[in-house]
Amino acid sequence: MLRFPSISCLLLVGLACLAPTAQAARTILVFGDSLSAGYGIRQDLAWPALLAKRLQQKQLDYNVVNASISGETTSGGRARLDGALTRHAPVIVIIALGANDGLRGLPVTTVRDNLMAMTIGAQQKKAKVLIVGQRLPPNYGAYAVQFHKVFGEVAKTRKTALVDFLLEGIAAQAQLFQADNLHPTAEAQPRLLDNVWQGLEPLLK
Repeated sequence: MLRFPSISCLLLVGLACLAPTAQAARTILVFGDSLSAGYGIRQDLAWPALLAKRLQQKQLDYNVVNASISGETTSGGRARLDGALTRHAPVIVIIALGANDGLRGLPVTTVRDNLMAMTIGAQQKKAKVLIVGQRLPPNYGAYAVQFHKVFGEVAKTRKTALVDFLLEGIAAQAQLFQADNLHPTAEAQPRLLDNVWQGLEPLLK
C-alpha cells in the first residue's frame, strides 16, 4: 500500500526549499607589522578596518581578521602563522611583513625563506595569498635593492598576487607620517587601503 506524505510534511519540505542557506562569511587574514596594526592611531582608522568597511559597502561576504603585531619580523610571523591559519581558517592571507627585517638589516635570504615558508603554509591550507612588498630608504644602498626584489621573487615563484609597495604614493610625503617619520597617520590609511586593494580585488572574484 502506498503511503503519501501528510500535508504538514509537505509544508515543511516547501519551507526548507524556500529558506535561504546561511553561509558564514569567509575570512581574510591580515598578517603584518605596525604598518598594518594601526600603530599610533585609532584601530578603527587603520587600513584593515577600512578594508572591512569597504567589503561591507560592496556587499562582499568577507570578514577581516587583523593579526598584525607592531615590531613583528618575518621570523616572528613564520613562527605564529600556522596557529593563526588553524584558528581562523582564512580563504585569503595578506602577508605584509618584512619592514622590520629591512630596518634591522637582517639577511635578505632570511626574509626570502620566511616569506616563502609562510606563503607555502597558507597555500597548503587552500588559502589565496597576497604578498605586500616593502621598500627601504636609499641610504641602505645595494641592500635596499636586494631587499625589495625578494617580495616579487617569492610572489613569482609561488604564483601569488603582489602589491609592489604598501606605502606607494605616501612614502615621500612627510605630512602623512607621525612624528617618528615611520608610521603613517590616520589620513594616510585610505591610500594604504587603495594600494592593497589593487592586489586584493582580483582574489575576491
